[in-house]
Parts: sequence; C-alpha cells; structure tokens
Amino acid sequence: MELLNLFIKSAFAENMVFTFFFGMCSYLAVSKTVKTAVGLGAAVIFVLLITVPVNYWLNYYILSDGALSWLGDKEGIGLLPQAEASAINLSFLSFIMFIAVIAAMVQLVEMVVEKFAPALYGALGIFLPLIAVNCAILGGSLFMQQKNFPNGGYAAVYGLGSGFGWFLAIVLIAAIREKIRYSNVPGPLRGVGMAFILTGLMGLAFLGFLGF
Repeated sequence: MELLNLFIKSAFAENMVFTFFFGMCSYLAVSKTVKTAVGLGAAVIFVLLITVPVNYWLNYYILSDGALSWLGDKEGIGLLPQAEASAINLSFLSFIMFIAVIAAMVQLVEMVVEKFAPALYGALGIFLPLIAVNCAILGGSLFMQQKNFPNGGYAAVYGLGSGFGWFLAIVLIAAIREKIRYSNVPGPLRGVGMAFILTGLMGLAFLGFLGF
C-alpha cells in the first residue's frame, strides 16, 4: 500500500510537468501527434525506471556523506581505516555521476528504438537523444536524493511513477492538440500558444491532487 501511494503521488500529485514544469521543451515539441508522444513517453518511463534506482544505489554506496564506510573496518583490515572511509564525502559529484548514468541509459534506448522501431526513431528525431538533458529525468534522481528512500525498491517505484506522470501529461496534451487542429482557433494562438494555455489549465486541474 505504501508503494502504491508513492506511485500515485509521484504520477499525479507531484507530476513532473504539471507540478514542477520539468521537461517542457520535449513536452511541447513532441506533443503534436499522439503516436510520437506515446513513443517518447514510453522512452522516458524506461529511462526513469532504470536511472532513479541506479542513481539511488550510486548515491547510497558511493556519493553521500559517509557512504564509503564499507571500504574500511574497525580492525583496519579494509582498504582504509573506518574513520577515514566514513569521513569521505563525494556528494559534490552527484550531478555529473547522475548525468553520466542517464546518458548511458538514453544511448541504450536510442539504439533499441532505432533497431526495432525505425519509423518512430525518425519521427522523434533529435528529441530522443535529448532525453539525456531532459530536466524531468535529472529531476527524478535529484528528488530521490532529497526524499531519502529506505531502499532501491522505493526509488524504482518513484521513478516509474514519475515517468508515468510525464507520459500521461504528454499523451493528454497530444490528444487535445490533435483534436483542436481543425478547430477555429485564433491565428496568434495556434501551435505553441494554445499548448501553453492548455498546459496551464491542466496544471490547475492537477492541483486538485494536492488538495487545493
């Protein structure tokens, strides 16, 4: 039940797009059709599902303050004396290490999509490799770091929920944009202008999950 609550909270109450407005560049650019939105959204789910728990373990065992205490022991038969190992703090490397893990996973996704779905690969274009710099992906790992989850399972559920929330947001806006394409929208508001208006309205709707 606790994991289910975490999934629902990360997908709806703390939606990456409608609550924090993360990943807006890809969200606006690839949401012109539902097909491309589904493809990119699925890729984001996969990347978040893998990178958040991997970065959790990386942070827990290497980067956080005192995480390297496992290198030493009180008897001094480890690689370092325990006091010295516990004093090491590599948290300043969090950004670059998290981004390195994300870039590796995005490269894997790009190779798989190109191999098994070349049409989708062509439709997504430059925005598929740009998942590596999608702030929603990095945001998932940074929020995970702040939340201090008790184990990697919680981090994986959080990553899955955050990815599903981003997937839901881009598919919803793509479906609406396809429907209003043939509507009588004023010229200055067509395209990105109407997308911004719709995003604001949907963001207000998602505030309901926060209890406002």
